[in-house]
Amino acid sequence: MEGVQSIKQRFELIGNDFKLNRAIEKSIQVAPTDISVLVTGESGVGKEAIPKIIHSLSHRKHAKYIAVNCGAIPEGTIDSELFGHEKGAFTGATQTRSGYFEVADGGTIFLDEVGELPLTTQVRLLRVLENGEFLKVGSSQVQKTDVRIVAATNVNMFEAIKKEKFREDLYYRLSTVEINIPPLRERQEDIHLLFRKFASDFGQKYKMPTIRLEENAINLLLKYRWSGNIRQLRNIAEQVSVLEEKRVVTASTLHGYLPNSNATNLPAVVGSEKKESDFSNEREILYKVLFDMKGDLTDLKKLTLELLKNNDSEKVQEENETLIRKIYGNKDEQINEREDTIAEVLHLPEPVIENGAHATQIQEDRYHFAEEIQEEETLSLQEKEIELIKKSLERNRGKRKAAAAELGISERTLYRKIKQYDL
Repeated sequence: MEGVQSIKQRFELIGNDFKLNRAIEKSIQVAPTDISVLVTGESGVGKEAIPKIIHSLSHRKHAKYIAVNCGAIPEGTIDSELFGHEKGAFTGATQTRSGYFEVADGGTIFLDEVGELPLTTQVRLLRVLENGEFLKVGSSQVQKTDVRIVAATNVNMFEAIKKEKFREDLYYRLSTVEINIPPLRERQEDIHLLFRKFASDFGQKYKMPTIRLEENAINLLLKYRWSGNIRQLRNIAEQVSVLEEKRVVTASTLHGYLPNSNATNLPAVVGSEKKESDFSNEREILYKVLFDMKGDLTDLKKLTLELLKNNDSEKVQEENETLIRKIYGNKDEQINEREDTIAEVLHLPEPVIENGAHATQIQEDRYHFAEEIQEEETLSLQEKEIELIKKSLERNRGKRKAAAAELGISERTLYRKIKQYDL
């Protein structure tokens, strides 16, 4: 059996981190068996290397190895991609097609981003794991396959199970052995090693001298959080190699290539989930206050319009005493005369007589004011509808079907409103 160091050289894995070495050891140990493996870790940590190691050290190494990115295949076609389909099974199925599980019979399938699989496909996958059986789309004939499944995900599977987005029974079938790849920020000693390797590779690729980091630039590299992990580090190394004329890079130069470079590896005091919840509550309170203010303004406009239409201002004031007191304060501060109210609220010139040109102007003002109120109410409803749709789409991560169900409208109606409001 090959050792950890020889596997690193063979698959060009760089680093001496204990957790990384442990992940490689587990891969070597499970490779001769046929048990399913789940590889976990953040996006960009290099999860795709583990299934290659497992396949190359297994008795299936001379059979096919197929890697499938489950998140990149549309929901409507993923069953056909994985299990195949019969001719005429759906529009466009002009001939019978073999799926990955049929083609890889005797080999290994790597299901990357398995957490993105639709629930209906998860049921089919569970059947394959349990007894090696599957059905092509549009067929009633059961087929057998002998495939070793290695899956990977950057999703928190327990959260996905809790939200009923992933089947619990499928999770336990996939994760007979779970291998976790640590994020780059937890591999402090490996960061500079990886950067030097990438810089050397790009120097050869672009036929230019290899860049080198000064000591202060190395310190900046180690303090950075690397949310995109190895993939992000590789991209930064390529950018610096291509764009910098000076081959010795300082911290100030490197700082310009690192987004949010003030972020460090210091742990957060409060959990991100709690922060998001607190912000959401504050936002809800702010919305309520703004809507209340908008309602008061609308009521004020209606009251003023009543005063314009109705000569009996005393009666209007009696009927709306609560609103007037809310807006103007104590009775002593209230505006008792209709003309004064109109002048102060609307900033209209005080009318002397209601005939001739003055009467015409007043009638026009009343007409435009009524129009403004109607438009204000229409806009308010539209804004609230847009806000509700946006919030529902955010909660359901952009999935229109779930958002439509939450809003109590059809998916077609929701799609039309998304286009109408250009969301």
